[in-house]
Amino acid sequence: MKVGFYQFVPEFGNVEKNIQTMVNAVKAADADLIVFPELATSGYLFLEQKEVADTASAVPGPMSDDFSKVAVEKNTAVVVGFPEKADGVYYNSALIATPDGKVQVYRKNHLYNEEKLFFKPGNLGFPTFDVKGIKVGVLICFDHMFPESARTLALEGVQIVCHPANLVLPGFAQITSCSRALENGVFWILANRHGTENRKGRCLSYSGLSRIVDNRGKVLASAGADDTGFYGVEIDPAKALDKKVAPLADLFADRRPELYNEITK
Repeated sequence: MKVGFYQFVPEFGNVEKNIQTMVNAVKAADADLIVFPELATSGYLFLEQKEVADTASAVPGPMSDDFSKVAVEKNTAVVVGFPEKADGVYYNSALIATPDGKVQVYRKNHLYNEEKLFFKPGNLGFPTFDVKGIKVGVLICFDHMFPESARTLALEGVQIVCHPANLVLPGFAQITSCSRALENGVFWILANRHGTENRKGRCLSYSGLSRIVDNRGKVLASAGADDTGFYGVEIDPAKALDKKVAPLADLFADRRPELYNEITK
């Protein structure tokens, strides 16, 4: 299975251009699964709720139709971060468009900093998605700082974690992408953006350094801090089903939930 990410600089507020950039990237790439950054359709640095409303998309809708069409056409699953409007409120979400024509959504559970001013926290839990017979999960940016998130997906049998992000804390996710992959025995695709957003005296810089990590924590592919483009590698997702790290040592079989369930709640 070939998996990859596309690292780029979304243009704030230019939803049509950002969607077209990503659709073109899918058309040009050769992959079974492609992950794009968090809020890739809109940009990140919102200053008022109206900007969220002006750039948000409903699912189903024209935006999801665009990605579903190219996913079917290219026989490729696509994960894209976007601001979602649903039931009159807004979520920091990711859509998952699969080659069978399905479009599903994950809503970010752990909102970071000022995101709490504009979005509601996710209400869908940690769903899993089928991509060509492989079980896939999605976390968005700050979700990675909560080990329970990745562990929940792994215990549900997820083999690949897709991680759209807009990282402003340098180095954090480059560490957790390896540690979460290793401790859960899963593959990890971190799709970050790069560049800087300057808006009316506010400034955020994004760290790039997207990467793909295998089920033993080894980096298989990585982008530079300022690189734009698609990066892909061949993986064997079946390896994520084997949780043994030694003949008598198993990441899941050796768990002792009776000792720590109450602590982690």
